[in-house]
Amino acid sequence: MLVTLLQQQNRDAFSYLYDHYAPALNGVIFRMVEDRELAEDILQEVFLKIWHNFPNYDPAKGRLFTWMLQLTKNLTIDIMRSKDYRQQQQIYGDENSVSELAGMENGIGKLDAIGLNKHILLLKPEHRILIDLAYFNGYTQEEIAKQTGIPLGTVKTRLRAAIIELKKIFQTE
Repeated sequence: MLVTLLQQQNRDAFSYLYDHYAPALNGVIFRMVEDRELAEDILQEVFLKIWHNFPNYDPAKGRLFTWMLQLTKNLTIDIMRSKDYRQQQQIYGDENSVSELAGMENGIGKLDAIGLNKHILLLKPEHRILIDLAYFNGYTQEEIAKQTGIPLGTVKTRLRAAIIELKKIFQTE
């Protein structure tokens, strides 16, 4: 019923979809970008994309939530790969680096005193996301594969490549 109404571009059905699925999709986006304001902006873009691309949704190929989740992940990754996003992250990091170091007293803050976050930003976006999920959010490789829709073998290969790359970065300092 909901899918039929959405295919007819019914605004009430879309409102229902937003009300019931936005929190879950926003959580996925936030875990990827770690910025609430940016996550909300991306969420709005995601729902615009869902609205405009709904005629492409085929219920025979999968559940509605799975389709929306994949659109969300793809759009978020595209935004994170964009030049504007990388420039904004660099500006944001430069503006906050002094205040972050001043406020560190325990946990991850102490860990970042060695500049880990700065080095992670040098990684490819697909590696950075996996490192973040595995080492800062505590996901297993299997959970990362499910979360991102990337095959388990690819997750393992990319994580290993990311660690090797981080090792090279640290050795060149």
